[in-house]
Amino acid sequence: MALAVLGLAVVGLFSCSQSKEPSFLKIGLPEEPRSLNLWLGTDANSRNILSQIYQPLFRRHPETLEMIPWLAKEDPVFNEKQMSYTVTLRQAKWSDGSDFTSEDVLFTRQLFSDFKIPRYYSHWRIIEKVEAVNAHTVVFYLKEPSAVFLPRVMTAPMVSKKEWEPVCKQALATEKPLRFLQDYQVENPLGTGPFMLHEYQKGAYIHMIKNPYFFGQGQTIGNLTLGPFVDHVLFNIYGTSDVAILALKKKDIDYYWWDIQPGYIQDLEKNSDIDLHYNKKSALYYLGFNLRKPPFNDKVLRQAVATVVDKAFILDRILQNHGNPMHSIVPAGNHFWHNPDVRKYGEGMDQKTRITTAWKMLAEAGYSWETPPVASDGSLTKPSDIQMPSGEKMEKFVILTPPADYDPKRAFAGTMIQEWLRQLGMPAFARPMAFNSLLETVKAKHDFDAFVLGYGKLDLDPDYLSSFFSTKNDNPRDWNMSGYRNPEFDKLAATQKLTVDVEARRQMIFDMQAMLLEDVPYYPLYNPHIIEATVNKRFEGWVERVDGIGNIWSLCMVKPVD
Repeated sequence: MALAVLGLAVVGLFSCSQSKEPSFLKIGLPEEPRSLNLWLGTDANSRNILSQIYQPLFRRHPETLEMIPWLAKEDPVFNEKQMSYTVTLRQAKWSDGSDFTSEDVLFTRQLFSDFKIPRYYSHWRIIEKVEAVNAHTVVFYLKEPSAVFLPRVMTAPMVSKKEWEPVCKQALATEKPLRFLQDYQVENPLGTGPFMLHEYQKGAYIHMIKNPYFFGQGQTIGNLTLGPFVDHVLFNIYGTSDVAILALKKKDIDYYWWDIQPGYIQDLEKNSDIDLHYNKKSALYYLGFNLRKPPFNDKVLRQAVATVVDKAFILDRILQNHGNPMHSIVPAGNHFWHNPDVRKYGEGMDQKTRITTAWKMLAEAGYSWETPPVASDGSLTKPSDIQMPSGEKMEKFVILTPPADYDPKRAFAGTMIQEWLRQLGMPAFARPMAFNSLLETVKAKHDFDAFVLGYGKLDLDPDYLSSFFSTKNDNPRDWNMSGYRNPEFDKLAATQKLTVDVEARRQMIFDMQAMLLEDVPYYPLYNPHIIEATVNKRFEGWVERVDGIGNIWSLCMVKPVD
C-alpha cells in the first residue's frame, strides 16, 4: 500500500508541473541495506545504493575494463622524478549545487588517514602527501612507485568536505572516533553521482531521484553518452528471492538486483516479458590444500588430485551449464590479466585416462598400493589404500565444505572430489561445516587438510594474488590460508606491485599464475555465471559487463522503451 501511495503521489506531482509522465524505474533488492552511511554500508545492497551517490575519480570501462577518468577530467600525468601524479578534476557539483573541488579530495584523503577507514586506508598509505595546485588540480606524491595507484587508490569514493568536516570534528573528540563516524545517521547524503536519496522507508523501499547536477549528464565518457534517462529509481526491498521473482513476473519491478539461482531459470525462460542476462563473474571457486603438513605438502600429490577432478562433470551436473570451468586463479572474464596458458590438469581426458595419468604420477613419486587402481591390462580396479613414499599408509583426510543449505554447489563439489580421490585409494572424506566455523578452522587455526571455498567478487586488479599467496601473509587470520611459500613467487609479487609499466606488470602476473598452477596451493574449479533478469516491456539499454548488469553504467544508460 505504501508503495502504491508513493507512486501515485509522484505521478500526481509531475502531472501538475509538466506534460510528460516521469519515468520510474523499479528495482528489487533481496535484503535491507545495512546502512546508508558510506563508512558502515559495505554489504552488497548498501553498495548498490551508495554507488549511485558517491563517485570516484576514476572507474573501469564496462567493456574494456580499463581505468578511465570519471570525476577526473583526463588521464593523470605521471612525473617519475617527483614520483607524483597530477589529476585534473571535472567541473562537477555536489547534489546541493555546491562545487566539487580539490579541497574535497584533500579532505577525503585526510579522513581516510585520521580514521583508518577499512577498505581505503591500506591503499592510500602509499601516498606521501597531496597538494591542491588550484581548485581543480591535485597532485598526489607517492612514497614509492605503485601499480595499484589507479585501480585501488583512485577508485575510492570522494566525499564532501562541507558535509563531513563537522561530523569528523565531533568524532575525533570521542574515545572511539571510527565507531562514532560509522554510527552517524546520514539522512541527506551529498554526492556527485547520477541519483540522490529522496526517501527511505526501512523495510519497504528506497526512493532516489535524478541528480540535476550530475556531471555525466549528456557527456560522452568511455564512448558512452550518459543520462540518466529515468527520473526516479525505486528500490523495493524483498525478504526472499521467491517473493522478488514473483514481483518480477508480475512486472511490479523491472529488474531484480541479485544473482538468480538456476532453479528459477526454466520458469523465467518461458516468460516472453522477461529477459535473462548471463555474464561472467570476477569470482574464484576452488579446492585449497594445507601445504604445512602431510599429505598435501607434496606437490606431486596435489597435481595428481587436480588431474582426477572432472570439471566437465562439475559444469554439467553442479552448475547446470550456467558457468565455466576455471583453470587459472585470475578469472577468464578479467581478460586483460587472465593467463589462458597455465597448466591444465586432466584437460580433454575421460575419467579412465585421468585416473591412469594420476596413478602414474603418484607411482613415479614413490606412492604404492597392494592393489593399484589400474590393472596390468589397463582397466580400472578398486584399489587398496594408498601408501605414502615412506611406506606408511596415508591417513584419513578431510575436505571441508560449506553446508548444502549455504552453498549446494560447493558442498556437492566436495562430495564428488571425495569420490574421485577414492578411485585412487585415497582416504578422502568430505565434511560440511558451518561457514563461520569453516573460516575459523581454515583461516585462523590452520587446522585442516583441504577445503572448498570461493571468492564471489574478486577485485579486477589482480594484486590479490600477492595477498593470497605471499609468504609474509602465512599467519593466523591472514590471507595465505594454504601456507604457500615460494621465494620466487614472493619476489614477483613484490616487484609487480611497484611496476608502473602495465605490459611489464602483466607479464609478471601471467608468470605468477603459471607458477601457482604448477605448485597448486589452490586448484581452481569453476566460475558460475551471474544470472540476472529484467522485464523488457518498459526499459532497455542495460550495460552488460563482468559481474552483471547491476552497475552504475546501466543506471546511467537505461531508458524507457519507445
